[in-house]
Amino acid sequence: MLKLNIWHKIFKTLLGLNLVFAGLGHLFWARKEFLAQVPQWLPLDADFVVLASGFVEIALGASLLIIWRDPKRLGIVVALFFVMIFPGNISQYVNEVDAFGLNSDRARFIRLFFQPLLVLWALWSCGFFISHKKANSKELIDN
Repeated sequence: MLKLNIWHKIFKTLLGLNLVFAGLGHLFWARKEFLAQVPQWLPLDADFVVLASGFVEIALGASLLIIWRDPKRLGIVVALFFVMIFPGNISQYVNEVDAFGLNSDRARFIRLFFQPLLVLWALWSCGFFISHKKANSKELIDN
């Protein structure tokens, strides 16, 4: 079984808390800003997309906080979620939509580079980059 070190656990917990907070924002205080990120070409009701993604973020965040058994798989799911919502960030940039204080093309462009960091955060904090061989040899040493 993969054992995360203290830094992985801290960053996994921080990511979980951030996702829960963001998900609650979808549902309550930041719905207008999240509506601005829904791509216009998406053939779904924008409010539905914001609410659904909010519930997904809450579920993923809670999972990061309470599930410790298979962190690698969970990290992959969270990373895929970040990849799936990236078109919203691109849409915000391309369509010059102001939201979340991103009121210039430069700010919206810089924001695009943070999404890959979230993907890496999810994978790293859940131990994705720890090889099975390394994890198994550490278990042998610990036992």
